[in-house]
Amino acid sequence: MIKVTRLNGVEYYINPHQIEYMETKPDTTLLMLSGKSVVVREKVEVVIQRIVEYRRLIGAFRNEE
Repeated sequence: MIKVTRLNGVEYYINPHQIEYMETKPDTTLLMLSGKSVVVREKVEVVIQRIVEYRRLIGAFRNEE
């Protein structure tokens, strides 16, 4: 799970494997596989970095090499 912050300042965790894609319009919007969209304060680059860190933590990259 990665930590993100809603626009109202509430922090919560989402499963990065459920993110279908991200948009900047102008706020960062995560479009989930469920069809739900989540608007967060973090920039797209920050979310991507958190996803990479999470995948390293769980060893996901070893399976992709």
